[in-house]
Amino acid sequence: MNQFENEILSAVLLDEPWSLVESFSTFKREHPTDVNRGMDEVVERLRKHGVEVKVHEPSLYLSLPGLARVEAEGKTFRAKPPAYSADARGGLSGEIVYVGARHNAMITDMFEQKIDTTAELAARVRGKIVLSEGFASPGLISQFEEIGAIGVIGINPGVDIHWGICTTIWGTPDLDDLPRKPKIAAVAVNKADGEALIEIADKGGSVTLFTEMEEGWFTSKLPEVFIPGTEEPEKYVFLHGHLDSWDVGVGDNATGDATMLEIARVLWANRDKLKRSVRICWWPGHSTGRYAGSTWFSDAFALDLEENAVSQVNCDSPGCRWASEFINLCRMSETEEFLADVIEDVAGKAMEGERPHRAGDYSFNNIGISSYLMLSSTMPDVLREEKGYYTVGGCGGNIAWHTENDLLEIADKDILLRDIKVYLLAVLRNANATILPFDWRATAREFTETIDDYQAKAGDRFDLSASRKAVAELSDALDTFYEKTKAGAITPGAANQIIQDLARILVPINFTRVNRFRHDPALTIPPLPSIAAATDLDRHGETLGFAQTQLVRGQNRLVSALRQAKRHIQLVAGS
Repeated sequence: MNQFENEILSAVLLDEPWSLVESFSTFKREHPTDVNRGMDEVVERLRKHGVEVKVHEPSLYLSLPGLARVEAEGKTFRAKPPAYSADARGGLSGEIVYVGARHNAMITDMFEQKIDTTAELAARVRGKIVLSEGFASPGLISQFEEIGAIGVIGINPGVDIHWGICTTIWGTPDLDDLPRKPKIAAVAVNKADGEALIEIADKGGSVTLFTEMEEGWFTSKLPEVFIPGTEEPEKYVFLHGHLDSWDVGVGDNATGDATMLEIARVLWANRDKLKRSVRICWWPGHSTGRYAGSTWFSDAFALDLEENAVSQVNCDSPGCRWASEFINLCRMSETEEFLADVIEDVAGKAMEGERPHRAGDYSFNNIGISSYLMLSSTMPDVLREEKGYYTVGGCGGNIAWHTENDLLEIADKDILLRDIKVYLLAVLRNANATILPFDWRATAREFTETIDDYQAKAGDRFDLSASRKAVAELSDALDTFYEKTKAGAITPGAANQIIQDLARILVPINFTRVNRFRHDPALTIPPLPSIAAATDLDRHGETLGFAQTQLVRGQNRLVSALRQAKRHIQLVAGS
């Protein structure tokens, strides 16, 4: 780090962020009324430090879980309903069928679907209540609903029951999304109760589910801080994280809210030293609307984001107990070297990055914005194993995630201080870089590896050489572009325009299936999804021709995007 960066990071104090964490640990932030209370507190604290804040008040469609239980054989089993479960307060009765699944052992595949749906399985579960291992997630619930189940019970892997959300719809539904809104009741139970219910299922028994849900439109406050830069004020780094939480949600995400609060304070006080602007938002509707707040913002400000956002940075679960490492860290390939340097400089740690999941508040992929971070630091795998912890989606790996146990003890002052500085330096360097610090050659290498992998799996049943050729040509253009930029033959303004424009082309082709400015379902999206069908041609017998037709169309989309990216480099840079 240079002297300027050291001075900015030394301005970070724990007084204000830790005070916010302590305050948030005293009240739940699930219902919009309580979430708005938390938003008001953030706004009050910002204004106390002279930070200008704009408060949006979008109307979001949310699903608020209430009480739930499962009754069987005269016993009552404790349960929690996920957001967007159907309301079954009058009771939903049916035969229970157990379908075994695995609980994913790594964060890298936590969001994967786990059940192979077959005609035989559909016949087993049609008209039944299904019991299966896993969180009550969109993948689990939607799969069983599609094959005729009338209800689902997810068996959580430990003694606790985790809150969640089961809709595949990303954000507030539009007319095209509405048919995917869940129509069946779902609950989660803990492992011991799940095992007892498996015994009932094995005997051909029946159960009754009860879920109490509140669903509808809610006015939600959404604070925004815009810290203007001095040289390119219209361009900005976009930092954001969710404020609504399950229960009091200290590690997920009071610590993130506090991190953004302190970054806003420090950068506002040093705004005369920023080249580009920094935009910071606190989201409502993350937990009860499947990222409804960030999706609303993505929709409402889509054209501004397309024109001016140079990156988006998600702040979720920093500063948690025992979170000493930076592994399983979400980043797009073009940002990896930049982010690794930041973490090394602040924390002295090596970073292990991975492809961003279709999760968190990554509501901007369809616009095409280079992105890094989602979850933050985490505990090492060996410590999780020693403690007997299973995989969760936040809280630094602490299994208090999405439970009533996510209390003040989950936060760690020293780790929070370090993580605030990681986020601050990442945002600061990004905002002040003469040339945007993203290397699209790394993304091209990722594309090459993906295509080679897909070709190996497709064998002689489909030819991806057109995709391979298009990536090779783009790689050559990128090599020339970065060489000229380093030599000063391309002006910083032109270079930055190319780097930003490439995101608008290459991020959607790598992370989306639907058209730009729409939102893909909250289900796993594989790399280069338009040609991902090449990976499972083995399962196609009579449908092989249809799969090959899909691949022809998908390859056309991919090659066209790659050619567009190459032409854009050549037109703007003259290379």
